[in-house]
Amino acid sequence: MRAFTLAALFAAACLSVTAAAVTAAPAQGTNPAADVDGARIAHPAAGEWLDNGRSYFEQRFSPLKQINTANVKDLGVAWEYRTYSTRALEGSPVVVGGVMYVTAAWSKVWALDAKTGKEIWAYDPQVPGAWGRYACCDVPNRGVAVWKGAVYVGTLDGRLVKLDAANGKPVWDINTIDRKRAYTITGAPRIVDGLVVIGNGGSEFDARGYISAYHADTGKLAWRFYTVPGDPRKKPENPAMAAAMKTWSPASRWWKMGGGGSPWDSMSYDPALDLLYVGTGNGAPWDRNDRSPGGGDNLYLSSILAIHAKTGQLAWYYQTTPGDTWDFDSTSHMILADLTIDGRLRHVLIQAPKNGFFYVLDRATGKLISAKPFAVMNWATGIDPKTGKPIENPGARYKDKVTVVMPQETGGHNWQPMAFSPETGLVYIPAMDGAAIFAPSEKFVWKPRAWNTGNDFAAVSKAVMAAIQSGKPPPPSTGYIKAWDPVAQKEVWHQQLGGNWNGGLLATAGGLVFGGGADGIFAAYNAKTGEKLWSIDLKTGILAPPVSYAVDGQQYIALLAGWGGAGGLASLKDPTTAVVRTGTNQGRLFVFKLGGKQQVAALQPEGNPNVEPPPQTADAATIAKGFDAFHRNCTVCHGFFAESDGVLPDLRTVPPEIWSQYDNIVLGGALADGGMASFKDLLKKDDVTAIRAYVLDRAHALWDAKKHPQKAAK
Repeated sequence: MRAFTLAALFAAACLSVTAAAVTAAPAQGTNPAADVDGARIAHPAAGEWLDNGRSYFEQRFSPLKQINTANVKDLGVAWEYRTYSTRALEGSPVVVGGVMYVTAAWSKVWALDAKTGKEIWAYDPQVPGAWGRYACCDVPNRGVAVWKGAVYVGTLDGRLVKLDAANGKPVWDINTIDRKRAYTITGAPRIVDGLVVIGNGGSEFDARGYISAYHADTGKLAWRFYTVPGDPRKKPENPAMAAAMKTWSPASRWWKMGGGGSPWDSMSYDPALDLLYVGTGNGAPWDRNDRSPGGGDNLYLSSILAIHAKTGQLAWYYQTTPGDTWDFDSTSHMILADLTIDGRLRHVLIQAPKNGFFYVLDRATGKLISAKPFAVMNWATGIDPKTGKPIENPGARYKDKVTVVMPQETGGHNWQPMAFSPETGLVYIPAMDGAAIFAPSEKFVWKPRAWNTGNDFAAVSKAVMAAIQSGKPPPPSTGYIKAWDPVAQKEVWHQQLGGNWNGGLLATAGGLVFGGGADGIFAAYNAKTGEKLWSIDLKTGILAPPVSYAVDGQQYIALLAGWGGAGGLASLKDPTTAVVRTGTNQGRLFVFKLGGKQQVAALQPEGNPNVEPPPQTADAATIAKGFDAFHRNCTVCHGFFAESDGVLPDLRTVPPEIWSQYDNIVLGGALADGGMASFKDLLKKDDVTAIRAYVLDRAHALWDAKKHPQKAAK
């Protein structure tokens, strides 16, 4: 028998109280977040969702059970709210006192009446569109934190903003980054001990990762913990950095390149231990041969860090992928739970990071309890129980050869949150199986504020093309909901989803697991058996996790639907991540209740040009040069082979006037306000000419396929 966590026991007790007794519709002119503090976040009322993962333990389990296995078939849309965005929506709404605080692309924030969807206030931090170039994986925001009458949000361009929860007006707005480097913030803040904690992204570029804590009332910096060491000629910031320095090659100059390790998303907190748990990212560059050619574990890349919340000092660490060279971040969702293992109650931290292993750690000490594969892999054969390190396949590192690695760089599980049910004892993982091709850059040259992975995406694209042309295309990546027993370390059930890049999950006391997919289908499953009990087509791909709350005795399920992110921007539609979606990528917030409407109408796209492209005048050599330049500079946002997946404009079908404006756009930054920054620091005029020629070649291929579909099918 598995033990309940303290938070779950408290939530179970709350079930004897009706939702109406704990949550009511917001009163006019009140500040519903006025009384939110650490005690409330640790033990939220049954009808509230006060933290990114509902409470500090981040279990994403709702104790509400009005919606259950018997009646979920009657679930439908209560209301919807349009975000007017075609970019990734990844946030978890926070609900307190009948008010929902929700974020969308470009770090915009809304306060909505959680019962009706009526807008209370809106806040736009005015992120410069050009800063979108420094975001590796679209321009999303994963949510806010609330504390004593205020709402806190991190912005894409590296600011932390405090808003009055009653009216949305800024109280303070501070910079958290070195603005000379390509830092971003996409993750949600957390607030512990009166400190607002925020990380950052940028490890694909030139970041030296760090986590910062600011006083919630004043915005003054309390402490900062760097995740990788800096210049070895200078005194280390603390003993943890001195120890980490020994694991990096002295022959390299990683500190010039940044080093990486960005803590860009997951955090959880144990109030009893006063330990903040932070996941760290990949190295900058990805390839260890470029950032640390002498080898080494490169602490604290791809690690779980336990930090004393009051002081910012390291308590312990566990590195899931020593010397990471495959982009195997450990920034995936971390859950705190109490489990009975071998007859003993253990207070554990659970993570299923990108590298494909499911880890159970003692959360007081960081000691490994168990680790087993939950995804298909070939880079390692297991985890050494004595050292806690992976047993690597020697052929997995791509020092001087093209290498196929499983899981893929997007991971066996990425940022999309998993959920834990204290009632079933199972963890529900939005998992993926797939392979990635890694091709080392022949002559890697580090460039400031640019993608610096050390992986040659042009060579990768050519390898994929060769495989397709040979009649042996790469096998498609697949996505699942996997129900995992963390004690027995085995799968209990799984459900295959409509694509490989899918949404986060929610578990409820109604015996349900909710989750959405790349195909736009949002569904409810039996938490014990995996049987699909209900579904609805939301007409756009889903990445965000659902949340549940109650107002005036009614239980609701809320979900943002909007496609994008790392797997959406650069998805290789043919053949490895083919997804059939209906409708368009017009982002919306959907809220469901029993008795709601059962169908959703597709929104019309804001533009759908269907005009023949101009004549092609470039020769084959220029087009070939454009292939390389496009895939090394443009594919991250505009897709492999210039095939957009609906998030950003498909460059093959742009309006006619765009073809004559390539220099003004790519070099001059004519569309910077909309997110297309200038690339004049990386590209020259002849590079742009070649890129245009390649994209135009792809445009003609698409146009010909539309004119002659039977010929194209052959």
